[in-house]
Amino acid sequence: MPDVRKWTAVPKRFVQRRRDPAVVQTLRSAGAATIAYVVALRLSPEPAPLTAPLTALLVVQVTLYATLTNGIRRVNAVVAGVLVAIAFSLLVGLTWWSLALLIVAALAVGRLVRVDEYVPEVAISAMLVLGVTAVGNTAWARVVETLIGAVVGLACNLVFAPPVWVGEAGESIEGLARRVRRLLLRLGEEAAGRVPWELAVERLHEARRLDHDIVEVDADLRQAEDSLRLNPRVREGLLHRVVLRTGLDTLEICTVVLRVLARTFTDLAKSRAPHPLFSPETGAAVERLLSEVGDAVVSFAVLVTTDLSVSAESAEARLTAELQTAANTRDKVALLLRAEAERDPRLWQLLGATLTEVNRIIDELDTEHRSRRLLEELDRVSREQRDRLPWMSWVRERVGVPERLRRNRAGAGGRSGR
Repeated sequence: MPDVRKWTAVPKRFVQRRRDPAVVQTLRSAGAATIAYVVALRLSPEPAPLTAPLTALLVVQVTLYATLTNGIRRVNAVVAGVLVAIAFSLLVGLTWWSLALLIVAALAVGRLVRVDEYVPEVAISAMLVLGVTAVGNTAWARVVETLIGAVVGLACNLVFAPPVWVGEAGESIEGLARRVRRLLLRLGEEAAGRVPWELAVERLHEARRLDHDIVEVDADLRQAEDSLRLNPRVREGLLHRVVLRTGLDTLEICTVVLRVLARTFTDLAKSRAPHPLFSPETGAAVERLLSEVGDAVVSFAVLVTTDLSVSAESAEARLTAELQTAANTRDKVALLLRAEAERDPRLWQLLGATLTEVNRIIDELDTEHRSRRLLEELDRVSREQRDRLPWMSWVRERVGVPERLRRNRAGAGGRSGR
């Protein structure tokens, strides 16, 4: 039996690697570049038409949305550069001063035609064309090769749809939630007195470093959002984007509140030094409360990154139960903190701030609050799309998912078709 498992493990790992988005993207890019080169060999007068595979390689981006936008901009950039080179070849030759003027003119034209990050490509194309002898033939050959590469790249994305990066974004969101939970557990240990009060400042720095994690997760989420746009493999792309984005927004608010809580613990440590932050009974209750809140944060991340509706309902039920448990513990902690404030009135502000900050995290994770926020965001995005592209809204209403079904699934907080 162990040998059989060992034999079957290798094919499973191979299949998983083949399905990995990075592997899929590599194979798509290599295939598109090769096909573009083969086509250009037949259509271009150049003996080695490397512009076609280069264009295809750049056009086949991570997502279909990026492919379409980059393909159009790149073609515009190359054509603009070729036209500038043709104009200069008719007026002046290739000298140091004409090269300088050519670069200035090409960069200016690139700004005018709005090719964004491909502005240097205008100057590069112009210099390459101007630097050869047969300007006319080379110029139009370069245009043909660029068009071939762009068309092949777009065709490859239509035939072989780009990978959807939602899974990677979901893993990043869950990873952020687990880091938040770890910090809450450490703050709980500090509250219970098992960690020296001098380490309160280190907890504050750790909470501040969560801002860098937010930036990384946001970058993964932006890539996932682009992969959902115009992707034939995805249904309800708008719902997926809004679910993930609002989920990350909620976690970002929680990290901000957590940073404030860490600062409150730091101030408490300074005020009560060298004694513990709380009495033994209160510290144990605060530790239990922060542990329950940490579990709820992870359950919330699982909810917003869950695929199937049934799993989403299970995750929502688990989150609701954990929030209810945390709310009950919060009520007990409120009584204990009130007693602490009566014994030492100087600390009533910090003790009250501790309870307020924990309560804010619980409110942000509340399922009813999330459903309301999700529906508001869906309505806002849909309204903006209707105002910007009324014809696309008309098509979506004819072929899309009914509004009632979309709202029901939005309320459940699930996602499908990763």
